[in-house]
Amino acid sequence: MNKARIKSIILRIPKFIGGNLLGTLVDTLVLWVFSHFVFNHYFGKVIVSPIISFETAVIVNFAVSYYMIWKDRITDNSSSSFLKRLGVYNVSCIGGFIIKMGALLLIQGITKWDVVVCNLLALCVSGGFNFLMNELVIFRKKKG
Repeated sequence: MNKARIKSIILRIPKFIGGNLLGTLVDTLVLWVFSHFVFNHYFGKVIVSPIISFETAVIVNFAVSYYMIWKDRITDNSSSSFLKRLGVYNVSCIGGFIIKMGALLLIQGITKWDVVVCNLLALCVSGGFNFLMNELVIFRKKKG
């Protein structure tokens, strides 16, 4: 890997973290609104609300990635290109979620620490996976 590529990656990491913090805020806010004001039964509060909040956060994170973090790699600004990348991004985020849950369970099983601490550590693992997916697959640099 050359110095320019390494510099590019290092400059993207803080933007990626900021975008994901925004997504986490949106996820939490949407979950709170739907679980407190929209649904009044268990299935809606515990199953449907988290799915809606997760997907909303995915769209926010994707928009930040598309328009701010990896914008220099977007050569086709068509709606079909946007939606295709969004689909791949969504699958990647679901994979990241599965990795996060696996890491959470593994860390908690080994350390017996509080689930919140284990979740934060697992988010670091899945965040690394998501960053690599964005860098190498979803917004990969086209060969010139």
